[in-house]
Amino acid sequence: MMEKLEISIVVPVFNEQDNLRPLLTEIETVMKGLGKPFEIIFIDDKSTDGSLKTLEELKKEKSFVRIVRHSINSGESAAEATGFKFANGDVIITMDADQQNDPSDIPSLLASLGKDVAAVCGVRRKRMDTIVKKISSRTANAFRNFVTGDRISDAGCTYRAIRRSALWQIQVFNGMHRFLPTLLRFQGYKVIEILVNDRPRTRGVSKYGIGNRVWRGIADCFAMRWFKKRCVRGDRVADEIPW
Repeated sequence: MMEKLEISIVVPVFNEQDNLRPLLTEIETVMKGLGKPFEIIFIDDKSTDGSLKTLEELKKEKSFVRIVRHSINSGESAAEATGFKFANGDVIITMDADQQNDPSDIPSLLASLGKDVAAVCGVRRKRMDTIVKKISSRTANAFRNFVTGDRISDAGCTYRAIRRSALWQIQVFNGMHRFLPTLLRFQGYKVIEILVNDRPRTRGVSKYGIGNRVWRGIADCFAMRWFKKRCVRGDRVADEIPW
């Protein structure tokens, strides 16, 4: 009989070939220390470097590695949504492939996921980013909290532990990954935050850019305000009555 999976780790990947093997080594060490059945799902978002080849090599070496490929580059929100679809674990951990998220925080994320908690979101205790990135992130967080009426300390941190049962009605759109804690709260779920480590990027190139994200982010905030008034609670199901 196949062992029931407890944890699925979803890692969106776009041109991160040099980070994949060391990241996998770190995750494996932490997860084997926990002794919980797990899988790691790498979502290749149509990488143009050697990321897919590296992932295929890792899959041959590790039975817990799975690869899902996108046919077109679709962004982080789409990659997370794909991971949610293919995940088998009761708890899904989302993390970046650039090694800035520290796998040693996984036990803390899981320990904070109490019975009444649907998601635990990381808050970077010491941002290892450029000054432009820090200022733009703080400004965006303040604006989104003002418009949506929600309180999220670090929406840009996608290092999270989420119950798969809470994701069944999450709306998928570009930018969803930044608003996921808010969407869950609007649907009636309890979301908490804990401090996590943030490490400097040592390999590869950052995909971050301000560009048109400013205007798109503003529009998304007002969309969330509309959604708050119209959303249907995701926690509305009590149970199924057997015949």
